[in-house]
Parts: sequence; structure tokens; C-alpha cells
Amino acid sequence: MKIIDTHQHLWDTDRFKFSWCKDISKLNRSFRMPDYLEAIRGVGIERSVHVEADVDEPYMLDETRYILNLAGARDNPLSGVVACGRPEKEGFREYLDKIAGHPALKGMRRVLHTQPDAVGQQRIFIENVNILSSYGLSFDICVLARQLPIAINLAKQCPSVTFILDHCGVPQVKEKSLDPWRQHLREISRFPNVNCKISGLVAYADPETWTAEDLRPFVDHALECFGWERVMFGSDWPVCTQSATLEKWVATLIFLTQSESPANRRKLFYDNAQRVYRLA
Repeated sequence: MKIIDTHQHLWDTDRFKFSWCKDISKLNRSFRMPDYLEAIRGVGIERSVHVEADVDEPYMLDETRYILNLAGARDNPLSGVVACGRPEKEGFREYLDKIAGHPALKGMRRVLHTQPDAVGQQRIFIENVNILSSYGLSFDICVLARQLPIAINLAKQCPSVTFILDHCGVPQVKEKSLDPWRQHLREISRFPNVNCKISGLVAYADPETWTAEDLRPFVDHALECFGWERVMFGSDWPVCTQSATLEKWVATLIFLTQSESPANRRKLFYDNAQRVYRLA
């Protein structure tokens, strides 16, 4: 099966600082392109989208340019980049102007689950996200399940922006808590400009005991809400390695969707990613 991985990360701790991972022993080291290439060996991943890894703010511009420089090289599958940014800041447009125009730049992301809820609800945040459509860029929404109402409001306020909801809205998989996540996911799926990544779920499962059946209710509900036209596979590598190898997560999702038609599975694993992220 041909696969586009819409959610891979890289971080080089010798070049840039990622303070958030300093207390996570499995992640507190560099994960570079050769490591990713080894992780995807034999899996079927032909192309990938790099999603920013919440680099410390002083390094944002340099790290973005570094990743953009990797994109399109013949020795790796990196085809698109979702860059870091701070829409809550006055200088967001000026920052965009410094990176806009690169053919590999496809979207922006601001991790909101590490921030006070008020950040994603500020008028300036909403206004700055709204301008992304004029740059031809999408916005990846990264929120906790309890913050999904913030994401719903953002989608409502920015109808011309293409949104991608990361990690199915980060449900509490380990706790097997389906509600109110289920209702909120259905509500945000009603906005036609919102897509959903089937990603990240193993990172929120019990790292020692999770099974495919633990993930099934969350995968099935996301597919039911968004349909096969607005879902995309993402590995969330290397964050997924806290609970599973990239290969095991791919195999699990293939298993969970084995009863579906080849056409629908191709949409999930390849076609939708190509269209939503505008991969040439």
C-alpha cells in the first residue's frame, strides 16, 4: 500500500532547543531524517509532511527554514511542511512574509494544548489564522479533547481557511473516555473546511497494554464523523515511539480498516493527503 505520512516530526537538539521534551526521556534527544528513514523502512511510506515540533520561540524562523531546506531533496520523502508560528502575536503577518512562497510550505500550526485556553480564543489569534487563506496555507489544530470547543469556534470564525484537526482531537484513549469528545468531534466535523488526522492515538493509549481494540472506538467514530473524504493517516513519529513503533501503528490502522474498500483505504492513506496538503 502506498502511504503519505501527514504527521512526522524531526528535531535536532544540537541546532535548536525543544524545552517541552526535556522531561520525557524517550524523546529528549535528536530525531533526524536518517532516523525517520530507518523507521519507515519497508512500511510503504512514499511521501511525508513535516509538522512543526514546538521548537522554542527564539528558534522558530531558523528551524522553519532548516526544515524547508530539507523538503524536496532526493534522499528523503519530505514533500510538505507545516511550520510553527504564533498567531497570538502582532508580528504574525511579518513572520509569514519571511517564509511564504516556498513551494514546500503548506500550512501553519500553533500547539494549543500547552497554552492557556484563552490563547486560541483571542481576537488577534482568530484574525491572524483567518489571513492564512490569502497565503494559500492551511492550519493544523492541536488541542486536547476538552479544548475542542475552542477548535469549533475557530472553524466557525474562519470559514475560508482549511483546517486539519490533529490526532482526532486528542481523546483520552488510555482512560477509554468517549464523552464529551464524541459529541464535540461530531460538531466540528459539520464544518466542511475541517479535516481530521487519524494520528497520535497510540501516544495517548496505555504504553504497555494497549491493543487495536482499545483504539477502534476512536478510529471508527472519527471515520464516521468525517467520512472517507476528509481523513488522513499520520504517524506522529517519533512521539508514537513512546507506545509503538511507526510500523506497528501503520499495521494497526490497516487492521482496523481492513473491512473497507481499497478505494476508501487509499483515500485515508494517500489520496486525501495529496489533495488537502496540495502535494505536487
